Amino acid sequence: MNPRRHYVIPDCQIRPGDATDHLDWIAADIVRRKPDVIVCIGDFWDLPSMSSYSAPGGLEKENSRLLADIEAGREAMARLTAPIWKEIKRLKDGKRKHWNPRWIFTEGNHEHRAARLAVNDARFEGVVGTHLMGVETFGWERHKFEAPVEVDGIWYCHYWKTAHSPRPIGGTIDNRLNKLGFSFVQGHEQGKRYGDRPLANGKTIHGLVVGSCYLGTELYRGPQGANEWRGVAVLHDVRDGDFEPMFLTLRWLCREYTGEELPKYMKRRYPARDWSHLE
Repeated sequence: MNPRRHYVIPDCQIRPGDATDHLDWIAADIVRRKPDVIVCIGDFWDLPSMSSYSAPGGLEKENSRLLADIEAGREAMARLTAPIWKEIKRLKDGKRKHWNPRWIFTEGNHEHRAARLAVNDARFEGVVGTHLMGVETFGWERHKFEAPVEVDGIWYCHYWKTAHSPRPIGGTIDNRLNKLGFSFVQGHEQGKRYGDRPLANGKTIHGLVVGSCYLGTELYRGPQGANEWRGVAVLHDVRDGDFEPMFLTLRWLCREYTGEELPKYMKRRYPARDWSHLE
């Protein structure tokens, strides 16, 4: 099998009013690198109106609406995907070498918030659910929450559990490779973790956790938890579960595609907001 390239977009957690400029840079970078597979690892939508962690009537849910949450994510998804589809069409119309990537969307627990309403109250079955996001209309193949999908020997899922626990596997990459035994990529957790393990049969398995691809902050993490890694991952030379990872931060993407440093760019574009966490 010829080596392939995968492009992984971690959790974007789009909410109404969020700055989504970084999606332009990611789209431009995808067009530049033309991966064989594009993976959106889940939690692209945040859906704060459906959060079970913030109390009804609390500050975090003030003026929140499910429809506004869904539309914010759809607008952001259109911003991300439109330039990619434009390039695919340009190549096809120009009778050049076609580029036809596989688009994979693995639902995250935030998208699943919409489905959970029907699980908890059967009156909403078929009315409220993850279908409302309409990821298929943007070209993605949608994989249900917690359903793994294998591509070129790499297993993708928003997060991983063992057969004996409903909780996600945590800890070190070594711990996760011990429990899973195969190459995996997941989101869900802020930051970036990576490790690999050569096996006695001549193969190497890899574990990758990338769970933050947004410009804003998560209130619940507080000031000390706002400096997490933010970016995308490009998997080069993919074959039979083996790959070479390349990590591109939002700082690098901003500098590469706007010519400005990220904090300066955000302060110029959104002067009324606090961007000190990006310094």
